[in-house]
Amino acid sequence: MTSLTQWRRTATTAVLSATLVVGGIAGIANPAAAADNPYQRGPDPTRSSIQAARGSFAVSQTSVSRYGVSGFGGGTVYYPTDQSQGTFGAVVVAPGYTARQSSMAWLGPRIASQGFVVFTIDTITVYDQPASRGDQLLAAADYLTQRSAVAGRIDASRVAVVGHSMGGGGTLEAAKDRPSLKAAIPLTPWNVDKTWPEITTPTLVIGAQNDTIAPVASHAKPFYQTLPSSTPRTYLELRGASHFAPNTSNTTIAENSIAWLKRFVDNDTRYTQFLCPTPSGTALSDASSSCPF
Repeated sequence: MTSLTQWRRTATTAVLSATLVVGGIAGIANPAAAADNPYQRGPDPTRSSIQAARGSFAVSQTSVSRYGVSGFGGGTVYYPTDQSQGTFGAVVVAPGYTARQSSMAWLGPRIASQGFVVFTIDTITVYDQPASRGDQLLAAADYLTQRSAVAGRIDASRVAVVGHSMGGGGTLEAAKDRPSLKAAIPLTPWNVDKTWPEITTPTLVIGAQNDTIAPVASHAKPFYQTLPSSTPRTYLELRGASHFAPNTSNTTIAENSIAWLKRFVDNDTRYTQFLCPTPSGTALSDASSSCPF
């Protein structure tokens, strides 16, 4: 009788322990939401968590030589070391005119630590124009998802592009050419083409108030304004910032980019709270959005 009683107590304890783990007391947040969305990664977000220099995932990196690839200039891949949660969405980042991947390197581990595989690339030449940079973003995405050493960690159906200056113009070119992209983020973008009615990819345009190289009035704003009304879109303008704001660590760029990628690459509606209503605050001189998404 004593043995039976002890067995029942042990069994009850095991059931309760399993319930507590599933319910999140062991660190798993919102199990019901996670079950509804197979792409959800990481704990429940807060404003602090998306502003942090590093997210909840440990990150490793690997270099890709330009001599081992075609269609772009090689780069660096940043990826979560955790393989217990399945595959991750991918993000390819292009630099601006005359710049190299090092100018965007800060974004690699910052975004990857939130649960993405991030590829900061070099272009074939530093003088490549936006249309070429768009093609190179797509070539890099194909390499990353199909042939890279970390391809097995990636869900190839969930890819986003990010770029600075002519690289930002390249993200628009890439989104126009490949509507299956899940998100595009042009940062202080430059392009001779000012209208983008073809784009259906959710697009976050970030301009800079004091940009004299790609003034927002002739670049970022018309890019945003000519996106179709049916396309999820947001325009943010960095107060007092120059064209080169994306080249150094910038919390406003990071937190909004992370929220955008989580919402549209991971389909994670936990991040909608940071995008809608339209972001505001002293860091921004202007903002507009197609909220609600």
